[in-house]
Amino acid sequence: MLKIFGLGRAKAPEKAQDSQESRRETETQKTEKSQPISKEEDLKMEAQENKKEENENEEELNNPYDMIIIGGGPAGYSAAIYAARYNLKSIVLTKELGIISEAPEVENYPGIEHISGFELMQRFQKHAEKFGVETKFTEVVDVRKGITMFNVTDSDGNVYKGRTILIATGTEKRKLDAENVDKYEGRGISYCATCDAAFYKDKTVAIVGGSDSAAKYALLLASFASKVYIIYRGERLRAEQILIDRINSEPKIELITKENIQKIEGEKRVEGITLTSGRNLKVDGIFVAIGGIPSSAIARNLGVELDPNGYIIVNYETQATSVPGVYAAGDVVRFPLKQIITAAAQGAVAAHSVNDFIKERK
Repeated sequence: MLKIFGLGRAKAPEKAQDSQESRRETETQKTEKSQPISKEEDLKMEAQENKKEENENEEELNNPYDMIIIGGGPAGYSAAIYAARYNLKSIVLTKELGIISEAPEVENYPGIEHISGFELMQRFQKHAEKFGVETKFTEVVDVRKGITMFNVTDSDGNVYKGRTILIATGTEKRKLDAENVDKYEGRGISYCATCDAAFYKDKTVAIVGGSDSAAKYALLLASFASKVYIIYRGERLRAEQILIDRINSEPKIELITKENIQKIEGEKRVEGITLTSGRNLKVDGIFVAIGGIPSSAIARNLGVELDPNGYIIVNYETQATSVPGVYAAGDVVRFPLKQIITAAAQGAVAAHSVNDFIKERK
């Protein structure tokens, strides 16, 4: 018993010794890590990083993208899906999932009876990525045409090389033109009902516009607000008849035609508006849905032909622009019907044309 007890106690110092040695090793490692890197080591590491970057640039130059897609809406992602099926190497560079992602509901896309714009665009993205298409959420700040390649630079300074580019940048929301509008931006003026409707529960709001978007905004807001005015400068709404019928059957919505907002009033936030006729309305918020301005700055800088309103002119059979290797699709293109389905179709046509363009040059 004594021997067993003695042996049992004899093991404790060994454990303590192991623990002390382990602590000494850890302290040594910490000391080594805390020592400054020598200038020679620093230069060596920098050279290795530069070599790695050169190899990556060389690989990209030897294996560029067949199509760089600028814009992640229905046109951009449809082009990406079709490009993948043509075995074209492509990438989608986009700030967001297109302006349609803000739509409260979509009911006119074949095969899908009812879905939000955001969920629909998530499906577009997932579908493209299933085929290996890469998406990078970034802003394209410069596009230059070289002898054989396009160089696309994003806001992080990354440069992408591609044989062709597709401009699918859509439109930017047109700002409201009224007195004091700048004062109340973000203080009662909104351009996205999907984003902000819930903030106006049991309040009074005004919607400016007469399109499908304005009609959808009104119907969504009617489920939150106590009163909804639609203010439209025309004689009658331009929305789909099914939306107009719903508006007419909604007691909370009042349509005011042949009017516009002239002045916005309030202390810290929107509290009222004055119409062009002089009529005053007390409102807590204003939602603007008066169309968009084409996001065609990239096309303009490349020398692509635009119409007087800034929309890109394309060959409707190919979606090709006036500059070889540059294609365009979606709302940024001059086309009378701006819908998800037409944008998606144009994206598919563009991918088909790019495939032919590249095959002809091989």
